[in-house]
Amino acid sequence: MKSFDKIIAVFIVIMTAFFITVNVVLLKQNTSSVPLYKVEANRIEQELLSGKQVSADDYPNILGIYEFSGDNSFYASENEYFIKEINNKLYRIEYNDKPKKSNRLLITLDIVLAAFTLLMLAVFLYIRKKLLKPFNELSSLPEQLSKRNLVIPLKEHKSRFFGKFIWGLDMLREELEHSRQKSLEYAKNEKTFLLSLSHDIKTPLSAIKLYSKALSKGIYSSPEKQADAAESINEKADEIERIVNELSSNLSGEVIDFDVRCSEFYLADVINRIKKYYSDKLSVIGTSFSIDEYSNCMLHGDADRLEEVLQNIIENAMKYGDGSSISVSFSDEEDCRLITVTNTGCTLPDKELPHIFDSFWRGSNTGSQQGSGLGLYICRRLMELMGGSIYAEISSGCMNITAVCPKQT
Repeated sequence: MKSFDKIIAVFIVIMTAFFITVNVVLLKQNTSSVPLYKVEANRIEQELLSGKQVSADDYPNILGIYEFSGDNSFYASENEYFIKEINNKLYRIEYNDKPKKSNRLLITLDIVLAAFTLLMLAVFLYIRKKLLKPFNELSSLPEQLSKRNLVIPLKEHKSRFFGKFIWGLDMLREELEHSRQKSLEYAKNEKTFLLSLSHDIKTPLSAIKLYSKALSKGIYSSPEKQADAAESINEKADEIERIVNELSSNLSGEVIDFDVRCSEFYLADVINRIKKYYSDKLSVIGTSFSIDEYSNCMLHGDADRLEEVLQNIIENAMKYGDGSSISVSFSDEEDCRLITVTNTGCTLPDKELPHIFDSFWRGSNTGSQQGSGLGLYICRRLMELMGGSIYAEISSGCMNITAVCPKQT
């Protein structure tokens, strides 16, 4: 803001200096120049001295040239004139004594410069008020978000330039705050679970140690008591096994909380965004990208999540294909629209195909490619939550992954 204010001040100084300079130069020219009618009168005198015929029509500032005929009316005229003797004859030369055009030019130029200066000042002030001031107010928001100062909602802004931007930032703030609260809740639950698990295991474990120590020291001398101790150890071991099974069951549940908001949307809205994003991105790396012709239809699900599914599939195709081509095709099956992403150069063994949608699973063809093994797992869960499905096929060295999207009925 301060830098922009300096620019405005410098502009005002420059325009003022330019305005003064122009006026000084033009005024100096006006005061130093000889009136045009005098210049033309000198030319007329030279023409007459040389014996040539002259006419006032040839001189813009001369109204008339009259030779003295002895009549006193020679000196009577409504126009400005002067008497000049040429070749022993008197001539009355009438001239136009209107204000100089240069004066009118100076006034016009002053008006234009003033209007231009005011216009530019108005533009600068508009930019300052509508763009720089709101942006300056928003410049600290990313830092606040990074510091997790997420509780206070962002104030709404009516600016058509920043209104949507602030709305988006507020949505991001809410999402980050929601994620933070979930992380805190998860950490709390995890700690409670581990404390509970520790407590649950500690009791049977202590009993096992006690019975084992008694058996090792021969405290139980009779075979009946030894058998009872062994049975007690077995029971406590079964109890620990049950706790471990419960732990395994909990760990095998959902690893990600999916937020899917189903409604109706047009297929073209999603495909157009995919096309806009990947056409340029894939052309840069030299991969052919094509989307087949399709008839638009209304689908049921979450448009943003379907876009996420297609992005994950295409990103996988870019990673694990040969980079030659990626295509998107469409077909219909009952009340569903099938969207298939095909990439060339598939090196995944057929026996591994059933596992590609498992969480944290990575195929033998991943090589040095970085990844978490969650991309296609997320795709499967999102499609299931939207009432659809997803499957994969390998055909002629190409990977085909198809998202089955239910149509709106």
